[in-house]
Amino acid sequence: MPRTSIKAHVIVRDVVLVVSFALLTAVCAKIKLQIGIVPITMQTFAVILSGLLLGSRRGALSQITYLFGGLSGILWFSLGGGMAYLMSPTLGYIVGFIFAAFIAGKLAERGWDRKLITTGLAMIIGLSIVYFFGLLWLARFVPADRLLAAGLIPFLPGEVLKVLLAGLLLPLGWKLIGKSKKFPPEADQPMAEKIKK
Repeated sequence: MPRTSIKAHVIVRDVVLVVSFALLTAVCAKIKLQIGIVPITMQTFAVILSGLLLGSRRGALSQITYLFGGLSGILWFSLGGGMAYLMSPTLGYIVGFIFAAFIAGKLAERGWDRKLITTGLAMIIGLSIVYFFGLLWLARFVPADRLLAAGLIPFLPGEVLKVLLAGLLLPLGWKLIGKSKKFPPEADQPMAEKIKK
């Protein structure tokens, strides 16, 4: 296959994967339980998977696509969309998605997704990043003495279940995107090395 054709294939494949995981995050945003100012959704499940399966660069790009798509007016955030979301109490969590996917992806690229324990740790680290940004922004809207009760504690049982579900689906995700657990390609450049060679 000519070099230019391989490059075009890589670009198209990356765009499809990035957009697909942005859409997955959007779908998961609509699976929600509204119990307070911050709804419980399946978004963090999609975010962590995007990092572990796509790698740092594409994982982060999928969440950047999700963020700016929502701000542009696509109604795929849990509470809608549009520029008004810049003042939403939940904006910090969405910004945190980008960094969480990036870090989870970096850890996967370093082999953390090869073992059950390190995979779980990578997920927990990614989730911690989401809640760090989420609580930091939510503090503008909620008194300090109610911050954890409003933006963290109610979500912990669900996050445990999402980590377990993501762990179970990870091997299936590898198969769907053509990534082997035993001999995984570099997550960020699945065919880049072939181009160089």
